[in-house]
Amino acid sequence: MAPGATMRVELVSPEKILYSGEATIVICRPEGGDAAFLPGHAPYLGLLGVGQVLIRTAEGKEVKAAVHGGFIEVRNNKVTILSDVAELATEINVERAREAKSKAEGGTTSDAVVALRRANVRLLVAAA
Repeated sequence: MAPGATMRVELVSPEKILYSGEATIVICRPEGGDAAFLPGHAPYLGLLGVGQVLIRTAEGKEVKAAVHGGFIEVRNNKVTILSDVAELATEINVERAREAKSKAEGGTTSDAVVALRRANVRLLVAAA
């Protein structure tokens, strides 16, 4: 990667565009584990699970989001994240996430497990 190299990044949910701009790296959690994408990355298409997305902008700022499923596509020096549900760290209601975590803890249904995972990711992203 050449010094100063960037790529186009778009993080989109059904409600809005959470981020659109130039970045030097995107770190996320596709199915199978964490992945980092740099400018010039080979084409890639994958499913996203529940996890954190970190975008380091061309200006050196970090944009963090909790993403709850979706797709990531890397092609022609562009990373597109299409999420089912996504929230920027600055938009997360921490109290609501704590309540959701408390409610889901100890649950054994698949819904409770997913709710707990989502609450934990929200709290992780909001605390970072």
